Amino acid sequence: MNKITNIKFWILAAIIMVGQSCSEFLEVDPLYQINSETFFNSEDDYQQALIGAYDLLQSSYINVLMGEFASDNTLCGGENANDVPGFQEIDDMRHGPVNSNLQDLWNWMYAGVNRCNYIFEFENKTNFENKDLVMGQAAFLRAFYFFELTKWFGDIPMPIDVRVSFGSVQDYGREAQANVYAQIESDLTFASNVLPTSWDQKGRVTKGAAQALLGKVLVFQEKFGAATIILDDVIDSGVYDLYDDYNTLFTQVAENNIESVFEVQYSNEQGAGFGCLQCSEGNVMVGFSGIRGYSGPTYVSGFSFNVPVQDLVDQYTPNDNRFRATIMDIEAYKNEQESQGNQVSYGEGWEHTGYYNHKYIPRTGEAFQDPNLTNSTNYRAIRFSDVLLLAAEAYNAIGNDAKAQEYVNRVRTRAGLSDLVTTAGSLEQDIQQERRLELAGEGHRFFDLVRRGEAAAKIPGFIVGTHELFPIPLVEIEVAGNIWAQNPGY
Repeated sequence: MNKITNIKFWILAAIIMVGQSCSEFLEVDPLYQINSETFFNSEDDYQQALIGAYDLLQSSYINVLMGEFASDNTLCGGENANDVPGFQEIDDMRHGPVNSNLQDLWNWMYAGVNRCNYIFEFENKTNFENKDLVMGQAAFLRAFYFFELTKWFGDIPMPIDVRVSFGSVQDYGREAQANVYAQIESDLTFASNVLPTSWDQKGRVTKGAAQALLGKVLVFQEKFGAATIILDDVIDSGVYDLYDDYNTLFTQVAENNIESVFEVQYSNEQGAGFGCLQCSEGNVMVGFSGIRGYSGPTYVSGFSFNVPVQDLVDQYTPNDNRFRATIMDIEAYKNEQESQGNQVSYGEGWEHTGYYNHKYIPRTGEAFQDPNLTNSTNYRAIRFSDVLLLAAEAYNAIGNDAKAQEYVNRVRTRAGLSDLVTTAGSLEQDIQQERRLELAGEGHRFFDLVRRGEAAAKIPGFIVGTHELFPIPLVEIEVAGNIWAQNPGY
């Protein structure tokens, strides 16, 4: 079955206001635009626009990278202290409103919103059978992009059902986060009501994906009772389960498996360069996380960003089979290979810890043309284990510890561990520890710490009252006529 990324519609470059060389919230001078009178006249037009809305998911690799080294799991790494300065600033909690990488995240996620809104703007222009399936996917994608934006920036501009042009930016204030969440819930509820449980084409949004993201959004708002209901629908659907072999779970051969509730699809097609990383059809995070200067079997050299720290390594017990799938110990691997007669060499980058993110790392024999830009390894955006642990957290919060432990123990059993032995009041922290061990390297940890008020105790340099959110890019405030207040502390 084809991945959704394998379908190419070059026309899409013309219909999107925020495109390949964004420098602001809205592209000031788009190359050209399609007249709405000559588009959205057939189902195929809507499907083409929908593929364009999916396309910005591929840019979300930057959210994962920055979300990981903003946490206590990894350091930024790279070649030296000046390698991607915006990344280094976020890692050290010294970022400000002029940061090109935060600007990229803002631009690319809003580009996704704008593409979804384009579809909704012309929702009623042409009727065709099963149009709800198109609109349901667009609703999920808009919710996904808005959720990313509000996680990072808090109160945000929230255009709905209309594209935002450069001249209309000033029409939008920063919407309160509670209202953003309400819109996200509305979009996801609609999507979960109209989408199927599966598609022939891998990568399209399903009912389960919409429900799972809705459950996560509810947990983030501490609406725990409502979250248990929606997450249980996913768990009890029979569509998903834990994949048997955690050790291969993140390799290309295990893509779109039974554990994958929603997966961002990547391909190895060319078209990107370092001046346009959002143009890549590949997972740029993989090459960025690779071993610097590597020569030897199994792996391909990369840029040594996002390096795990010793504290994360120390959290795993010797019998936890997630460790080797999560943490690549380069010196241990070198010794193992050389004992078998294989030569291994590597370089040490900035903040070298000796460890690499083994979940997303370039490997030989996998699909890429350029391992740093066109690696086709998918990102597992929502895994069934994440659903189980979110549900466990929600059940614990409403006082049903038995159900919470049941779900945690399903995750632990797959990891080769015995059931939890809890002490009075320990289950809440046990669940969070399990989330760290299970989801390390996947970009979730920072936001888990922030929403639980634990970031200052865990993340060096974290300032309470400031670093819970990231700054609105300064240029966006200026383009909006300085009507948006900056986040506190910036």
